[in-house]
Amino acid sequence: MHVWVGTKNKAKVKAVQSVFPSAELFSVNTPSGVSEQPFSDEETKRGAIYRATQSLPVHTDTYSIGIGLEGGVVEIEGALFICNWGALATSTEDLFVASGARIPLPKEVANELYRGKELGPVMQWYSKKENVRHEEGAIGIFTNGLIDRSTMFSHVMYMLKGQWEYRGNL
Repeated sequence: MHVWVGTKNKAKVKAVQSVFPSAELFSVNTPSGVSEQPFSDEETKRGAIYRATQSLPVHTDTYSIGIGLEGGVVEIEGALFICNWGALATSTEDLFVASGARIPLPKEVANELYRGKELGPVMQWYSKKENVRHEEGAIGIFTNGLIDRSTMFSHVMYMLKGQWEYRGNL
């Protein structure tokens, strides 16, 4: 089976590998089709779907799937939460979507996002660490390392794979 992942982000690719360990995996730099910092569930979900569908080669076999994983933020009752969405697209045009964990962001981080900045660079500034988006992510920082970005996205991946298998795709 061929799995095309619409990103070069190490944490996201690791999540896909953990759920499809025996697949031949291709990581391709695919645009999300949404803003650099998605600001709603709808926009984040659209980004995941676009990455999944655009990652699949035009002429591909029936054993290929495309994966899109997108992180964003969503405002809930006056607080800004991280959100994450995933999509699995098949070469036969089936599409599966799932969402995962949410955690509120501190006001100083949220304020930077409201000013138009992207979460990845803001988290580097806030945590004083390099490559946060490729490693623990905001979820890792704010859960004291109990859940990292790859683990968060692997939960989304299990939901995607489970839906796909339920439909008779093994």
